[in-house]
Amino acid sequence: MTVHSADARTGRGSADDRAGDRAGKRERILDAAEKVFAERGFFAAKVADVAREAGVADGTIYLYFKNKDDLLVSLFEARMEVVNRVLSEAVATATAPRAQLTAFVRAYLALIAEQPTAAEVLTIELRQSTKFMREYHAHGFGELLRLLAGVIARGQACGELSTTVPATHAARMIFGVLDELALAWLLGRGVRTRGKKQPPAGDDKKFDMVQAADWVGALITSGLERRSDP
Repeated sequence: MTVHSADARTGRGSADDRAGDRAGKRERILDAAEKVFAERGFFAAKVADVAREAGVADGTIYLYFKNKDDLLVSLFEARMEVVNRVLSEAVATATAPRAQLTAFVRAYLALIAEQPTAAEVLTIELRQSTKFMREYHAHGFGELLRLLAGVIARGQACGELSTTVPATHAARMIFGVLDELALAWLLGRGVRTRGKKQPPAGDDKKFDMVQAADWVGALITSGLERRSDP
């Protein structure tokens, strides 16, 4: 009797199959949490709402996550993993630091425009969780800042960018600009008007994110440009 025939008779798959099923169910729960948190708000949402959206029993959630806060943290890290991968790939497409900065900005704002539901959770809902803001060390966000600071540091080292502002501080400043722009765009789309009439199709953007990315890129690269001494 082969292993596969034994699995068929006992109704049990291989360890890899079970691990794959578990990973798939966990991802389904995260997808459901993203949708529920964006639609209802983190505080108003219940674990039962997430379970219903994911198509699982309420108790199943607790097999993967400790509580709703843990679900939010896990969702953040999972989405930041994707964000950091996209940003790293974008930076790798350019050679000079100024071009890498522009690529970073464009890729980040493009992600906001393409995935507004995830963006709302990362940009708005996390701010509503005092526990998250005070107690959680956001490793994924730290990786994003290190990537950005690395680009700036290389530009400073080769003399292309000014050394007036330390790279780590400049990275936080730049992200602050991007974060505020993303917040304004999301609010302009009416993402917080839960239960109310949504803007008509084609009229849901306060401004063009692609054009805004070019504006921000120009502003940042010009501001960090190294200038000759008087």
